Amino acid sequence: MPEIIPITVYQFDELDDSAKDKARRWYRQGAFDHDWYDFVFSDFEAICDILGVTLRTNPVSHVGGTKCEEPQIFFTGFASQGDGACFAGSYAYRSGSSKAIRGYAPQDARLHRIADALRNIQRQHFYQLSADIRHRGRYYHEYCMEIAVERRGIHVVALAEDTIVEAMRDLARWLYRRLESEFEYLTSEPAIDEAVIANGYTFLENGKPFS
Repeated sequence: MPEIIPITVYQFDELDDSAKDKARRWYRQGAFDHDWYDFVFSDFEAICDILGVTLRTNPVSHVGGTKCEEPQIFFTGFASQGDGACFAGSYAYRSGSSKAIRGYAPQDARLHRIADALRNIQRQHFYQLSADIRHRGRYYHEYCMEIAVERRGIHVVALAEDTIVEAMRDLARWLYRRLESEFEYLTSEPAIDEAVIANGYTFLENGKPFS
């Protein structure tokens, strides 16, 4: 004969410190099945557009038969040698990019420096420099980007090529730092506590989730 056994469950803020730590570990294990980096990617796409970088895309099929184009942005992280971020696409001068990036990200000095470096080197070459950016290899960091710089068929001097290449790699470094910062925030105790409480999860006294 079935037997009913009463079970006491607790809200997160009713647990003791040890049980809260266990609940946080449980949340961390499954919290990143979703695309937690979508906001960072969207921000990066907007920045690329301002700077004159056109990202390549891949066609992706979703459940239900819908299709979309996803930008070629790649990363691994955040605690191993070789971790980083990179992207694939093309670059050409975008008029007003230095002013526009300051309007979009007024406090981000690193983005300002990238935009200024691109503007200054383009000015020296009559705004005719362009670059093709491709991913090479099995790792994902700034040095996995193969960057070919051109000036409408004219030989590009080393300084111009180095400046464009370094700006693109610095942009990849910026992306990685933003991803790392977002990940650290989402896995921090305050953020986890807020998410657990907002979702109304309940737990046993020892911090094991109640299902």
